[in-house]
Amino acid sequence: MVKTYRYRVKNLEGLLNQQARAVNIVWNFCNDSQKLAIHLGKRWPSGFDFNRLTSGSCKELGLSARTVQAVGERYARSRSQNKLRFLRYRGKDSLGWVPIKAPDLKASSRGFIFAKNEFRVFMSRPIPSGATILDGTSFSKDSCGNWFLNVVLELPDVSVRPLRHAIGIDLGLKDFAALSNGEKIANPRHLAKLADKLAKAQRARKKKLARNLYAKVRNARRDFQHKASTALVKRFDFVAVGNISPIKLAKTRMAKSVLDVSWSSFRDMLRYKAIAHGAVYEEVNEDHSTQVCSSCGCLPKGRPAGIADLGIRTWCCNQCGVTHDRDVNSARNILFASGHRGLVEGTHAYSGEECQAGTPSGFRPN
Repeated sequence: MVKTYRYRVKNLEGLLNQQARAVNIVWNFCNDSQKLAIHLGKRWPSGFDFNRLTSGSCKELGLSARTVQAVGERYARSRSQNKLRFLRYRGKDSLGWVPIKAPDLKASSRGFIFAKNEFRVFMSRPIPSGATILDGTSFSKDSCGNWFLNVVLELPDVSVRPLRHAIGIDLGLKDFAALSNGEKIANPRHLAKLADKLAKAQRARKKKLARNLYAKVRNARRDFQHKASTALVKRFDFVAVGNISPIKLAKTRMAKSVLDVSWSSFRDMLRYKAIAHGAVYEEVNEDHSTQVCSSCGCLPKGRPAGIADLGIRTWCCNQCGVTHDRDVNSARNILFASGHRGLVEGTHAYSGEECQAGTPSGFRPN
């Protein structure tokens, strides 16, 4: 299992700024070489070709030789992954970035040693014993000017836990998430809390203040999602989440609220944390999950009709008479769609014969 540990750097920020400018020079040289190859109709340079072209420049640039190589290899890899003929140039507005080869980084008592310099960091968590530092490790700078060390580690695989407790999760806006056992996670609305201050800063053209406010929102959102996702994968052995598309909803009038909750990053956290804790994560199709009765499995006539009936938070099934909370019902159907029924906490099993009201595929009772 591969994970990235991120540490805030305490010192030598001036040195990192200088090296970041040198990295930009190497990157832009690779971009010029790529454009020249396209203009002349030659074969596109590979990462190895960039290494040969930049050989001997490390002393003049003040960079480690392996760092110069890492820049060329990263350029070639990014060009291939994005399927582009050439990439953007890096300038003074680009966020600082200094790649590191794994053999060049050594742990010390107060931080890490790179290129004979000791970089002291806020050691928020120690490097696990048995972990191996991999290529891809780098220094990076955020929009507020803070430098971070991103250490890519290969960790021993964790065995999967026995499936004793399963949970379905319906992501939403009124509540951040509803669970199939009836619990709900409140939506903290981080952006809405600072919206007025942010608007005033932007109208006054206080760019630094606006940047700091955005960083505060971003950090608070990530802290909330980290805590919520960790708590879920520790409590439950199987986690099923609906595949709601934030991209589509971001084009509607709910765009600001959708971008504030950041469902995609939360699902990513659940995915990799489930692997790290030995749990199982699955995304399922949540079509009709709001409208299907989780008690009898039918599509009753009085069901809420998707986005058009968002104001309807509770409804009663006219087939079995069970009253549902809209979001909890959806979370239960998401869990049922994953195929896990016997491990459900606080849910009803389908009773009686299957209703004949047009039950969608994937939500049929067993």
